[in-house]
Amino acid sequence: MKVSKLFLKIPKDAGWLLPGLEIKRWFLLLIIGALSAAVGLCIIYNLKPVYSLIKMIMKLTQMLPSEIIGWALIVIGGLLFFIGWLKTNYSILDVSNERNRHAVLEDLYRRRKLNRGPKIVAIGGGTGLSTMLKGIKKITNNITAVVTVGDDGGSSGKLREEMGVLPPGDIRNCIAALADDEDLVTKLFQYRFKDCAGLSGHSFGNLFLTALCSITGDMVRAVKESSKVLSIRGRVLPSTLDDMRLAAEMEDGSIIKGESNIPESGKKIKRLFCEPDNCKPLEDVILAIHDAELIILGPGSLYTSVIPNLLINDIAKAVNDSKAKKIYVCNIMTQPGETDGFTVSDHIKTLINHAGYQNIIDAVLVNNELPSELLAPYKDVGSVPVIVDSDEISKLGVEVVQKNLIADKRFEDGHSSFVRHSPGRLARVIYYWFRKKEKEKHK
Repeated sequence: MKVSKLFLKIPKDAGWLLPGLEIKRWFLLLIIGALSAAVGLCIIYNLKPVYSLIKMIMKLTQMLPSEIIGWALIVIGGLLFFIGWLKTNYSILDVSNERNRHAVLEDLYRRRKLNRGPKIVAIGGGTGLSTMLKGIKKITNNITAVVTVGDDGGSSGKLREEMGVLPPGDIRNCIAALADDEDLVTKLFQYRFKDCAGLSGHSFGNLFLTALCSITGDMVRAVKESSKVLSIRGRVLPSTLDDMRLAAEMEDGSIIKGESNIPESGKKIKRLFCEPDNCKPLEDVILAIHDAELIILGPGSLYTSVIPNLLINDIAKAVNDSKAKKIYVCNIMTQPGETDGFTVSDHIKTLINHAGYQNIIDAVLVNNELPSELLAPYKDVGSVPVIVDSDEISKLGVEVVQKNLIADKRFEDGHSSFVRHSPGRLARVIYYWFRKKEKEKHK
């Protein structure tokens, strides 16, 4: 049940008594403390309010039933104390109107619940990872997004070459995706300059991260400070601080260097590698994987978003050794220049081969519904739905999870409408699968 719907069914101020807020225990402590202090004062000043009160109640019971008097006193006392306590909270929080009061209560309830959510590590890059994070943040606050730093195109590529910083684009998208609200600051972070000499093509967030990186000395601190500005849920970490560059050996033996050049080569990829080949992961990334209850790979470009993280051997090993549940979100369509003709099992085999470890995937999540009218824009570029070859997947010891994962709202690109994952559906399916596996483990 959604939090907002739950709050519609009860009086708004009574929402403070809902389970999960961890408020009632302190409410009871306040009552006990107030009574204890009152009795102490009476003892110090030799007052006898209890005796006088009992004497008055005895007289009242001669006129009215004792049950009515008792319950009336309980209700009146509790109501007065609750109103006073509530007004004190509102005064401290500086909440001026009823609408804001309800928003504060709902936000508190949601945060308490989300803080107890599962520890999730999401590994990837590009728009796929940020799309999924928009849904995952509604399930838990314990999110660590591990983002590839191999990008060398567009605004990120320019800043990388000119300023010597890690490419900020994918990191920026993940920070914006995990922002608590899609407010003005988040929109500003994602704003891209157009028709502006020197700034054209750059996003404000990329420039902001680059400036912070120069001020703080490294990208990790820059990301942390940016995350505070947007009040994000969870955290975003680059997979490495090394100057990681992607390269691919093609089937004809040629070598293509640069993340942005690989899909444009028109050749079939044999293997992907990085330079230097001994990139060191962030220590926090390894610790997050070690503590994770659920690890998600993808969605995103197989060779340029997901695999680059696994080329860092310590990350691949940590995923392999982790006791967490591991699920790979496969792309809906094949990607020209990367996965032409790939089935779902081909995606899995490629991930395993590049990671160098077998135990990195427990299950693969695939879309099982795609309206035919959405296929037309893809035919022109040679992209087709990824085929689910269940028999081959089973041979790899990987479970297949098939659900409708596409967004109802299409993403426009020129005159064509493209299909994308739905953040909400994606997150719900992953969470339900995780909960199911947890129950099976404890049987």
